[in-house]
Amino acid sequence: MKFIRSAVFAAPAVAAVLAAGAASAQEPEVAFNIGVTSDYVYRGFSQTSEDPALQGGVDVTLGSFYVGAWASNVEFDDDTDGEIDLYGGYRTEAYGYAFDFGILGYFYPGEPDAADYTYYEFKAAASRAVGPATVGAVVYYSPDMFGVADEEAVYYEANVGFAVSDQWSVSGALGYQTLDVSDDYTTWNIGAGYTIKEGAVLDFRYHDTDIDTPLSDERIVASLKIGF
Repeated sequence: MKFIRSAVFAAPAVAAVLAAGAASAQEPEVAFNIGVTSDYVYRGFSQTSEDPALQGGVDVTLGSFYVGAWASNVEFDDDTDGEIDLYGGYRTEAYGYAFDFGILGYFYPGEPDAADYTYYEFKAAASRAVGPATVGAVVYYSPDMFGVADEEAVYYEANVGFAVSDQWSVSGALGYQTLDVSDDYTTWNIGAGYTIKEGAVLDFRYHDTDIDTPLSDERIVASLKIGF
C-alpha cells in the first residue's frame, strides 16, 4: 500500500518534468548520491535510535523543474523497514535571490497500521549570496504531520553557509518546529564539510534541541556523501 501511495504522489511531478522536456527538447540531468552517517538526525531527533544509517537517492532536473527520491534505514522500535522520500518542485532566480518551491512526501514501508507515519509537506525557500557566504530561509507546512488528521505542523529554518577554501566549508541552521499534537521546539546545528574529491564530501556536525529526551539530546554526527 505504501509503494502504491508513493507512485500516486510521484506521477504528477514526473509528468511535469517530462512535459517540460518535450516542450524544450532538453535532455534531463540525472544525478545519484549515496551516503553513510553515524546517526540519521532529522530536525534535531535521531531517526535510527542513535545508530548508523545507509542512505541514497536520485535527482532528475530539467530546466527549472526537478523531481527526486531518497531513502534511508530508520529505527522506530517497531516493524517499520525504512523511509522513502519523494519530492518535486520548481527553482528560479529573481532580484539576486534563489527560490525553491516544492512538495515532499515521506513514506515508511512496514509501518504498523495504527501508526500511519506517512505524510507530506509543502516547501518554500529563498537564499542569497552575500560575499563568500550564502544565507537562506525555508518554511515547510504539513496539514497532517505523521498522519495525524487535521493536526497542522510548520517548520521554520534560517541557515547560512560559508566557503572557507576550495575544500573546506562551514554551515549552520536554526529551526523552529510548531506542532498541534505536542509542544513546539527549537533545534540547531553547526558543522564543517571537507571535500575529499569532486562529488565526495565528509561532514562533521553538532546537533541539539531545547527538548530533553534521549533522541533529541546534543550529539556530534559524522557523514560521508558521494554524488555521481
